[in-house]
Amino acid sequence: MFCTILGGGVSGLSTGIRLLERGLEVRLVAEKMSPETVSDTAAAWWYPFLVEPLIKTNRWSSESFREFIRLMEQEGLEFITMRMGREYLKQPCRSPGWSESIDHFRILEEHEVVDGYSFGWEIEAPVIEMAHYMPWLKSRFKSLGGTIETRKLSSFNELESELIVNCSGLGAREICQDEEVVPVRGQVVYIRQDPGFGRYDQRPESLIYTIPRRDVTVLGGTAQKGDWTMEIREDDEEYILKKCESLWPELDRSNIVGRAVGLRPSRTEVRLEKEHVGDKVIVHNYGHGGAGVTLSWGCAGEVARLMGR
Repeated sequence: MFCTILGGGVSGLSTGIRLLERGLEVRLVAEKMSPETVSDTAAAWWYPFLVEPLIKTNRWSSESFREFIRLMEQEGLEFITMRMGREYLKQPCRSPGWSESIDHFRILEEHEVVDGYSFGWEIEAPVIEMAHYMPWLKSRFKSLGGTIETRKLSSFNELESELIVNCSGLGAREICQDEEVVPVRGQVVYIRQDPGFGRYDQRPESLIYTIPRRDVTVLGGTAQKGDWTMEIREDDEEYILKKCESLWPELDRSNIVGRAVGLRPSRTEVRLEKEHVGDKVIVHNYGHGGAGVTLSWGCAGEVARLMGR
């Protein structure tokens, strides 16, 4: 069976790998490939962020968690590492649904909660270095027999394939006329300083994160809905640094080594469903918001299940 995947980000490549492993012949068509995709700028700490519906995304994120562990332990991918992180919250709440599916989750002791917050939890989760991971996904896809074509599409009718998987992200605004898909702008700062463990406030209105990787720590962030601006903004950087300093007072600005901007493809809910359009069967897989990496393998497996593979 022949299938065409539309989109060359983490969702498209992960889905392509899963379908190749299940015996399909797969061609991937994308306007841009790594290192020019939004996936390449992802901070990529495993965490379900800005994504619904929870009843499905909790399962997809848990499936991805297990796959990242497998890739790290069995495939020896050194650019996937496990790091501790603490999320701080203003008010006590129930543990998130995904907490039961990971190995390390605990509620913080009162003395571990930083000033300005009243509650929190600690988790250990994978950090994925996208500058290495995206080339690995592309290489894995090709080694399984997948082919890649770089070109822009404005209609599914431009594809001869009768079976299509739509992983177009923000491109779905045009190709599907789906105005629910909107950019959520994320600006980050890279610093060569290790905080020991990550510190997080995941509320979109105050979003703070310090994600330690082997090479740098990623400081963020912003969640500016409907903002298409790709230029670095100095006022946003100052805002990010002040927020991160509130959780990590030892942050040393002299260690800053870079900056980046990415546009998360946000939607009210992830669209993962099968649709019949004329003589074509289209499986949509887009709208992952800030959790594209976190959901990638779970959603890839869901696509395969919808195809009966």
